[in-house]
Amino acid sequence: MSLKSRSLFQVDWLLSNLRWLLLISVAIVALLQSLQAGENLFSPILISLLLAGAAYNLIVMLLLVLRTFPKPLSALTLVADTALAVAFIYASDVPETPYLFFGLFPIITASLRYNWWASLGTALTIVLAYVGLTYLTYPQLSLATYFPVAVGGLILLLAALLSGLVADRVTRLAAQAIREEEEAELRRLRAIRERAKAIYEMASMLSATLNYRRILEAVLDISVVGLQDLGALANEIVSAVLLFGEDSLFITASRRLTRMDQLRRPPGRDGLLAQVINTAEPGLTLDPRHDPELGQFVAFQHCRSAVAIPLRAGFESYGVVVFGSPEPDTFTQDRIELLTAVCNQAIIALQNAQLYQELLAEKERIVEVEEEARKKLARDLHDGPTQSIAAIAMRLNYIQLLLDKDPVRVKAELKKIEDLARRTTKEIRQMLFTLRPLILENQGLTAALEQYVQKLRETDSLEIHLEVEPVEEYVDKDVQGTLFYIIEEAISNARKHAHADHLWIRVGIRDGFLFAQVEDDGVGFDVSRVQERYDERGSLGMINLHERTELIGGTLRIESAPGEGTRITVQVPLEEG
Repeated sequence: MSLKSRSLFQVDWLLSNLRWLLLISVAIVALLQSLQAGENLFSPILISLLLAGAAYNLIVMLLLVLRTFPKPLSALTLVADTALAVAFIYASDVPETPYLFFGLFPIITASLRYNWWASLGTALTIVLAYVGLTYLTYPQLSLATYFPVAVGGLILLLAALLSGLVADRVTRLAAQAIREEEEAELRRLRAIRERAKAIYEMASMLSATLNYRRILEAVLDISVVGLQDLGALANEIVSAVLLFGEDSLFITASRRLTRMDQLRRPPGRDGLLAQVINTAEPGLTLDPRHDPELGQFVAFQHCRSAVAIPLRAGFESYGVVVFGSPEPDTFTQDRIELLTAVCNQAIIALQNAQLYQELLAEKERIVEVEEEARKKLARDLHDGPTQSIAAIAMRLNYIQLLLDKDPVRVKAELKKIEDLARRTTKEIRQMLFTLRPLILENQGLTAALEQYVQKLRETDSLEIHLEVEPVEEYVDKDVQGTLFYIIEEAISNARKHAHADHLWIRVGIRDGFLFAQVEDDGVGFDVSRVQERYDERGSLGMINLHERTELIGGTLRIESAPGEGTRITVQVPLEEG
């Protein structure tokens, strides 16, 4: 409903209530006259008019309540009120009627709804009817007898002029007030639109940036934009973003905090901060200066109200955003909801930034893993086939010398070269097999391990014991492939560093877990020292073992001690169903 429509509704509602008052006044006047005269002056006509007036007013009020009061009906009600006023005059002792005051009602109605000309016309209509009824009822009256009629008519005409002038003045003031209110409403809507536009643009910027510090700075700027309806007070708002550290909160972005305040690290275990962290809901305090933790900040000592908004997404909490104001009634429910919406948008941007950083870290990790794989391949080629090929070349040179000096020994040397070449071929095939065994794709983990162990036995004197159960129906190809490389890495470490005589490989299902174990009886090592080297991105293939185990959601356990061999165990939980 517009302001003008609401104003007209209020006028019509006021007139309907005034109509009740006048109808009751007519009934009271009739009752008082009856008591004074000692006889019943409630004629059937008067009673009918009162009932008709009551029914008519009920219908008008019902239409107003139902918001179905059409504009043309206003003119009809004016005609009806005028007719009712004339009827009340007719129902009484016409020359000295006590109900002439009811004629004031349609006169005032005309002045309020239209103008003073309409008011004057209504008054003339009632006066002429008054004079006419008097003449028709008492045609033999002298001119002097018409004096009360003249006075009553003059009063109605003066009332019409006066009410018209007053109504015109009131209408102008009301129209001016409506215009001012509409302009204020328009300014408010424009401010809301501009604020929404600014918030949308800054929110888009939030989504576009992947720097979490810029995101948090933007949160405070957007919040100030959202509070522009406060006027100059918006520039006095104290604000800070506190993120979780190891054992406390630390400030990463702020507005109007002192340098000492920016270095403070509240624990978040008491007061408003603790309440917001524990409930994950916005919290408000009207006494921040006495808050156990906010009260430690100099900036909040000058605030009379403060609100804290949690930075939380699901079960992951990032921290809290706190706003303080020097006024106690700044943070209304609407403003708290606005600040919460801004912080929620920031959480999405923070998550995007966090995901981006994790992707960068994962990219770096993949590059490091690939680089480590290339280095491992280079080492394996250098320690194995490259050395063998170099040895073959040296023996061929030696055979060239033997052809001239001792041809009898050439045949034996050629046999040695043949054996060395065959062994080198097996080593190369074994390396190619470990890169991506086709049998793993076609027949699964069990067959791949059996073939791998068979190739190891052909090239290595290490006694290998394989104990493997069929697990292909429990895990998919990706998990089987990753587990194969974990076992291969553990075996490679044992061959290079353990100096063992025996090696045990065990694979099976244990208590809802895929179980894989590589054990040797070699020299062993100090696990804690190796783990320290692993944390520093050290050697011994521990990087690959840990990362590949995490990749399939498993756990890695390494058991060893100097002189007692090594046992590496991997457990991967099986999916239900």
